[in-house]
Amino acid sequence: MRAVNLLPRDVEKKPVVKKEQIPFAVGGCIALVVVALVASQYMSKSGSVAAERQALDDLQAQLAQLPAPPPPPSAETSKLADEQKLRLTALQGALSTRVAWDRVLRQFSLVLPSDVWLTQLNLKSPVTAADAAATGSTDGAPSGFTIEGSTYSHDAVARLLSRLAVVPDLTNVQLINSQAQEINGQTVVNFTIGADIRGPNQKGSS
Repeated sequence: MRAVNLLPRDVEKKPVVKKEQIPFAVGGCIALVVVALVASQYMSKSGSVAAERQALDDLQAQLAQLPAPPPPPSAETSKLADEQKLRLTALQGALSTRVAWDRVLRQFSLVLPSDVWLTQLNLKSPVTAADAAATGSTDGAPSGFTIEGSTYSHDAVARLLSRLAVVPDLTNVQLINSQAQEINGQTVVNFTIGADIRGPNQKGSS
């Protein structure tokens, strides 16, 4: 009998890889893996660069929306600012040496005895040491607060001196002169008392 091949024609034996071809196949696989890794790294870096560029573009857009800085002050404006600063300094200096005369007079009225009457009252702002040296007034005689008046005895004058000594705004209280005389059979003592006004920087000093 004649032999008949019943297998399909498209079924053929698979090619067999020879031992000599194995290194080339392994090398090809490694090359494919390396190419895939390089491509992955490239895509990742490209995405990071794109994100950084987008962030930079956003910051530049925000910077463009900011208002322009004001122009520097002109020479005239700077001069006015300097003059204003000098005036403020002068005002602060004046206020630092200002005397509250209403407070001084109120304190004096509270300690003035009822049996003493005044004929004259002189007030003058306190003199600093520099001003006293410039004017030559360095004898220490009180000049800021001077009163002239009368009472019925030297004891009343002494009592007035002791009261003036406790007034916070007065310092260096001194009896300048005191003289008794008879007026219509009544003894009257005329006196002059001087003191200095305590400056704002001298508060609390003895």
